[in-house]
Amino acid sequence: MASYDLTPRIAPNLDRHLVFPLLEFLQERHLYEDEQILKSKIELLNRTNMVDYAMDIHKNLYHAEDVPQDMVERRVEVVARLKALEEAAAPLVAFLQNPSAVQELRADKLYNLQMLNERYQIGTEQIEALYQYAKFQFECGNYSGAADYLYQYRALCTNNERSLSALWGKLAAEILMQNWDIALEELNRLKEIIDSKSFSSPMNQVQSRIWLMHWSLFIFFNHDNGRTQIIDLFNQDKYLNTIQTSAPHLLRYLATAFIVNKRRRPQFKDFIKVIQQEQHSYKDPITEFLACVYVNYDFDGAKKKMRECEEVILNDPFLGKRVEEGNFSTVPLRDEFLENARLFIFETYCRIHQCIDMGVLAEKLNLNYEEAERWIVNLIRSSKLDAKIDSQSGTVIMEPNYPNVYEQLIDHTKALSGRTYKLVSQLLEQTQAQVAR
Repeated sequence: MASYDLTPRIAPNLDRHLVFPLLEFLQERHLYEDEQILKSKIELLNRTNMVDYAMDIHKNLYHAEDVPQDMVERRVEVVARLKALEEAAAPLVAFLQNPSAVQELRADKLYNLQMLNERYQIGTEQIEALYQYAKFQFECGNYSGAADYLYQYRALCTNNERSLSALWGKLAAEILMQNWDIALEELNRLKEIIDSKSFSSPMNQVQSRIWLMHWSLFIFFNHDNGRTQIIDLFNQDKYLNTIQTSAPHLLRYLATAFIVNKRRRPQFKDFIKVIQQEQHSYKDPITEFLACVYVNYDFDGAKKKMRECEEVILNDPFLGKRVEEGNFSTVPLRDEFLENARLFIFETYCRIHQCIDMGVLAEKLNLNYEEAERWIVNLIRSSKLDAKIDSQSGTVIMEPNYPNVYEQLIDHTKALSGRTYKLVSQLLEQTQAQVAR
């Protein structure tokens, strides 16, 4: 299943610290040789200040007690640099550790700078030192301290670019500490800045959207409401266009979110068109499953892809999260995916056929006869499906449900007005951009 591993595509769009959880997952799943994973970890660590961790991995990899001299020298440099930065930021850190003094800070950053300078002799040099100290703490793996200092730094920083950099660092730190609620807040804050018209340049804006979507995967597949929010973000025109042009592999995660999301969305039909359009640039068992069911009506192919989808989910760092239940461990998303995938096959198959042989249907759903019968009975009860089972003939009989012409007309009118609104908005943006030039 290594051929379906997206880590080589995802890693270049992450902070190197965010790659470690992916490598840890791949090592647990034995998707690659341990030696290969350990070498990748050391290569990553050599570009950070987590020297002690790098030494431990080196000893584990080469089964040796001693480490290379350059690692020892690197550790001495890191400790010395950390001490120097700590001393430079000490005046401001001492101020921030005083609750009564921090209460004097206001939303007006210029007032804060003037107050700090007049009362505590803290100027721009100390504020810059706090940023460097926080960044160094992050590189050393002290994510909690880095998050706190970056938060305080943003309250004082007047440089927009540096403040944006601090926000990225804060987001990464919260993700690595698995503070999903706070991370989601930082993600939304970052999205507002990226989508603002005052962003530095269109090219940087697109690249920032790519980074944002990749970083958001950690949050959306761990947060309680993440599977809905990933659709809200990735399915927006600006972000979906970015996916299609620069990061089509993200379609795997949007497709999964659509499948496991129990609230059926009207955007799903449009997304199927995107899957169909992008088959030449990206496809995997999950996107191919949707194409089999909704484009090609290939139910035998869909059944085969369901088995492959299960393996893809189990070996994906974002989708294959395990939960311990007593003495067993399970992958909740896999179970939800397979349940809803069967439902997709059943619904589509029933639209085509009015009388369905239970044995044939069981084969399409990848279940035995008894399991299929129980599954369909439960589905009819829970979803109020217009169908009944004829036990004597062993068939499922679908009741005809003709669509209301007036409802169809209203739906098409709504879709038409929505497209018109989008076209007008795009024309206005292009006109404003030409006037600005």
